[in-house]
Amino acid sequence: MAYRRDELRWNGWGRKDVGFEMHGHDDAVWRFLAETVGLASLPHTPATDLEHLALPPSRLPDGLLDALREATSSERALTSDFERAFHALGRSYPDLIRLRSESLDVAPDAVVYPESAEEVLAVLERCMAAGVAVVPFGGGSSVVGGVEADGGQTPAGRRPVVTLDTTRMCELSAIDPVSRTATFGAGIYGPDLEEALQAEGFTLGHFPQSFEFSTLGGWIAARGAGQQSNRYGAADDWLVAAKVATPRGEWRTLPFPHSAAGPDLNAVIAGSEGVLGVITEATVAIHELPESRDYRAYLFRDFESGAAAIRRMVQADLPTAMMRLSDADETHFFGTFKSLIHPPGSVTQAGERILDAVGFGPGQGEQGRCALMVGLEGTTGEVRYGLAQTLAICAREGGLPVGKGPGSAWWAQRFAMPYLRDPMLDRGVGIDTLETSTEWSNVAHLRRAVRGAIRAELGPNAAVLCHISHSYPDGCSLYFTFFFARDDGDAIGQWRRVKIAASDALRDHGGTISHHHGVGRDHAPWMAAEKGALGIDVLRAMKRELDPTDVMNPGKLF
Repeated sequence: MAYRRDELRWNGWGRKDVGFEMHGHDDAVWRFLAETVGLASLPHTPATDLEHLALPPSRLPDGLLDALREATSSERALTSDFERAFHALGRSYPDLIRLRSESLDVAPDAVVYPESAEEVLAVLERCMAAGVAVVPFGGGSSVVGGVEADGGQTPAGRRPVVTLDTTRMCELSAIDPVSRTATFGAGIYGPDLEEALQAEGFTLGHFPQSFEFSTLGGWIAARGAGQQSNRYGAADDWLVAAKVATPRGEWRTLPFPHSAAGPDLNAVIAGSEGVLGVITEATVAIHELPESRDYRAYLFRDFESGAAAIRRMVQADLPTAMMRLSDADETHFFGTFKSLIHPPGSVTQAGERILDAVGFGPGQGEQGRCALMVGLEGTTGEVRYGLAQTLAICAREGGLPVGKGPGSAWWAQRFAMPYLRDPMLDRGVGIDTLETSTEWSNVAHLRRAVRGAIRAELGPNAAVLCHISHSYPDGCSLYFTFFFARDDGDAIGQWRRVKIAASDALRDHGGTISHHHGVGRDHAPWMAAEKGALGIDVLRAMKRELDPTDVMNPGKLF
């Protein structure tokens, strides 16, 4: 297990002893963020300490805690305030607002740490008999309400909840270097998984921004995609087989390379979000560690030209690991942010003057340069070939190569940005994200619609940024980040209005409700429009078969 729970922030991101490093330029950064969200100065809005947090009383049925300890151990079925608060919610913006308040309206009534699939089945059996809901919990990094400890309402009131923490099921149990597969306990954290594989010369290649604090089971349950998914695929690509503990018993799929024996049930497990059962073990496709790696940046005069370059590269089947295109607003925001933390020297300033002179100066809105990051991984020959081809395609679309420096900086900081959210919330600045995907022919239209919907709710004093994060021959993912002055009088209401407006825009303008964050509670109202009534009925039928009393993660997905 990578972390003890008490090493981590119960109401924020990551390790307690790690923060976002501003290298002594904190005042300049906070002035910039205040100007960005239209405030003369930033307020002081600290989080509530755990000692002053009001939790709902535990309502476990008589005898259930003893039964859970019998199924696991007395040290692994817990009811402390810390465990209940830590496992109450995920790490979305509204989750953090609730976790930082003076009282929580939801919390698990107990937290259980099973160490085997047999213990998981025993926990489910006891909870089902007691009529208690079970919420699976890995790293807890869900940003869509996927792990909220809410058992739903029954005629007798709110149903009690046991959160089942999978992180003690974290071993590499088998590796097959010939078939290039590996089998892990589903609760293994990303760093531990990669350490085990890389010791044998392999990688899974799944590196979401939450990599350090998310687990294999969570990646599969949310159908996640990592930053290098162009080369290594998303969860539904690399999942080979799985074991799932359900209220009806263990459900398993087998590691066939391909089978025509009916629909692929791995495709049901990937994206199931704990509503069908608890993923306890997974076999995944692995890759040899890349011999060579090259990450570098290009500038384009507009977003459409950069998007065309990505489309040409992915349709040419080049060995790209990542292609990330920031629009002008995002390029300007993060360029300014970086320059405040690392003030540019004379050489960099001279380079900026040259870029401005040749038409690649900074700008905002639909005007101004857009930065494209292209990452190549593979054999030395593959990377050399890919570099030549990507250079040619970017040049054909009007792109200007600016070297490896930005690529190296991105690589070094690719997991750091979530640490900025907590200090921003301490100063009244809200930050949220949403993501989608659509066909190439619809990218410009959808991007305008979603940006417009967010701005209509937040007003002119907000930064609404967008980048292409994942790409395919037929389309791509659009990832939106927005910063705004938080309405402390109604922070959740403010967020909900933006969420509804943006999600309606996705529905109405050809975007999926989620590309890789999942559905959880937050996106569930838009599922029927995307899947259709009959599709939802099919999903509900699977739920009824595997979980007839609806104890598994109620309220999510459907």
